[in-house]
Amino acid sequence: MKLLHASLCLISLLLILPSIFADSSSGDFDFFYFVQQWPGSYCDTQKSCCFPTSGKPDADFGIHGLWPNYKDGTYPSNCDSSKPFDSSSISDLISSMEKSWPTLACPSGSGEAFWEHEWEKHGTCSQSVIDQHEYFQTALNLKEKTDLLGALTKAGINPDGKSYSIESIRDSIKESTGFTPWIQCNRDGSGNSQLYQVYLCVDRSGSGLIECPVFPHGKCGDEIEFPSF
Repeated sequence: MKLLHASLCLISLLLILPSIFADSSSGDFDFFYFVQQWPGSYCDTQKSCCFPTSGKPDADFGIHGLWPNYKDGTYPSNCDSSKPFDSSSISDLISSMEKSWPTLACPSGSGEAFWEHEWEKHGTCSQSVIDQHEYFQTALNLKEKTDLLGALTKAGINPDGKSYSIESIRDSIKESTGFTPWIQCNRDGSGNSQLYQVYLCVDRSGSGLIECPVFPHGKCGDEIEFPSF
């Protein structure tokens, strides 16, 4: 009888396991982080930067990525190796992406390696909701909708190398977008804390901003620099 019970348990486990692994790679998630970076802070470090082959980007926040996340703070990644990045599927978006989603990594590149990384690590995990073209289009739409630089300059916070309170930066973005951002800082070549990236949260459909269920870890100083670019 015990042997029969053990056998039934094993059979049940074997039946469940495929669904467990299917779920872990299916790209199920709770919300997106939409992350934009300030190019002046990316470049104003000991590591420095390289402009893309298309030329120096505009002095504006650029897209870093649209990242599926779980409410417990963890996230899925590299969910589907069978769906690699295909630049031909987003050919109509390339010019917009060069402008709004530029690469600053060295050596200089067109941006495709950056976009490929973002799609394969993060985008493949959102395929249950949006396909490859929709993934990049959604990010472009969100950038236009949020207009971070406009929100900051309207509040008198300008990329002039001066220091501003983290509270004023957060409040100005919240006033403009209606939602609380998370601010990530990095350090310039002299070790000063500076405004690097802004995280906003997006609902699972990618259609609208939401209050973040959880923020990443990390902390900025009370006053941070906003470097020029």
